Amino acid sequence: MKPNAVRRRLLAAAAMLAVPALRAEPATWDAMRAGGVALLLRHAATEPGLGDPPGYRLDDCSTQRNLSADGRAQAARLGQALLERGVTVESVLSSRWCRCLDTARLAFPQHAVTPFDALNSFFDDRAAEPGRTRGALARIGAIRAPANVVFVTHHVNILALTGEAVGAGEILVARHAGGRLQVLGRLRL
Repeated sequence: MKPNAVRRRLLAAAAMLAVPALRAEPATWDAMRAGGVALLLRHAATEPGLGDPPGYRLDDCSTQRNLSADGRAQAARLGQALLERGVTVESVLSSRWCRCLDTARLAFPQHAVTPFDALNSFFDDRAAEPGRTRGALARIGAIRAPANVVFVTHHVNILALTGEAVGAGEILVARHAGGRLQVLGRLRL
């Protein structure tokens, strides 16, 4: 084999090892492949901070806390890992915050991303939580196999829906059961 060919193969192998795998229990992968589940994705890693700067506007990304360079790479890896594992996605819904829309577009470039107000953060307006949670639950309840639907949102929204905390770029896989969400598993890089 020619030296350049060997070098290219070694570089390709090293690059594959450098990209963290998306980890989940086998049963979680099986549930996603069977379909009929919600993938509750907290937006990828952001620039440091808590919440958004005072006076932020949803129509102006420059006023919000946005994805970091690591977060943009993380989002792309999430979508690629799901694709490589044979997980099909029917649609991608997102909060209107730029960090969520960007996560959705980077992770699922083959899909149109649909803003869905029930996924908007209520971090600054806790009174909005019940309505947003009901709206998200209703949409999740409409998912039927073999479809899977991705919901890109915020920590507070996922916590209200499931009672579970998630890190940036983590996914909870859930199914609507008896008026509540049953968490089937967690995916993390």
